[in-house]
This record gives sequence, C-alpha cells and structure tokens, in this order.
Amino acid sequence: MSDLVPLTGEPLALDLVNTRPTVGDLLATPGDLGAWWALQADRLPDVPKEVTGTDLSAVHAVREHAARALDSVRHGGQPLEVDLEALNQSQRAAPAILELQWDGSTLTVTRRRDGSPGRQLAARLAEAVVELLADPAVTSIRQCEADDCTLLFLAAHPRRRWCSAARCGNRMRVARHYQRHKAK
Repeated sequence: MSDLVPLTGEPLALDLVNTRPTVGDLLATPGDLGAWWALQADRLPDVPKEVTGTDLSAVHAVREHAARALDSVRHGGQPLEVDLEALNQSQRAAPAILELQWDGSTLTVTRRRDGSPGRQLAARLAEAVVELLADPAVTSIRQCEADDCTLLFLAAHPRRRWCSAARCGNRMRVARHYQRHKAK
C-alpha cells in the first residue's frame, strides 16, 4: 500500500470507493488488498493469509461499479443498468446463507458464504454497496471540499466539509491562514 493510509470508518461501500484517491490506487496489488482487508477486519472478518490477483480483480470490479452507481444516485440520478447488474452478479458469485447449528441447548445462526475468499469479499462489498444505494442517506454523501481530494463521506453533520478533519481539514485551514497572513 502507498504511504497514504486509507480513510476508514465511513460506510464500507465508501471506504472501498475511497481506495482510489487522486494520488493513485491504494489497492494496486494483492498485498495492498490484504492490508486494506486487515484494516477492515472488524467489518470483514476471515482475512486470508494470501490474497490473489483474481481476488483483487473481483474487488476492483465491484469498486468501479460502486463508484459509478453511487455517483449517479447521490446526485439524484439513475444508476446505469450495467453497474447494478455487475453488483448483483458479484453477490451471486458467492451466495450467502444463514446456517443453523444446534449445540445441544442453543440454536445459533451464522451467516456463511460459498466461494473463494476473493469472491466472498467481493460479494460482501457488493452487498454493502447495494445497502447504501438503497438507503435514503445516500443523498447525504458528499465529496471532500479540499482542492486536491476526491474522497467521499457520509455527512452525519450538515456542516462537515472534509473527508477527515485531521487530513484535509487541517491542511485547508492552514492554507487559509497562510493566505490571510500573507496579504498583510
């Protein structure tokens, strides 16, 4: 992964789309995907020991379709049918079931997916995108207002302007301060 640490903590679908900032692709190699997957381990368990190029390709496809669909929907438009179908296909490639188990006294339910680790990840990510696309909050998704930032965030507060106060917020405040004092 590059020196830039991926922005995490947004809805999973946005965290995925945000792995492609203006500085390049944070998921350029299978190792990058493995590192990002580990960062998301609380939401995406079962991080495999090794991530393959096939896994990376499946995640890249979900990311590209997710980015286009989210961009359309957050601006009040209709997503392209090809993007919706691709997201649906990614989910079908690793179907999920609720597996029941009886341990002698308690019935437990565990969500399980079929398929390779990469297909499972792509399906989970596609599912997260679908859930966000269907959520009315999708219209609250904003792009960071920093001049050189393209990252998206879900605005929980109407005055939020930057993807991260520590990243872009501080940088933009320092730049404004510099411009004000440079003129004096």
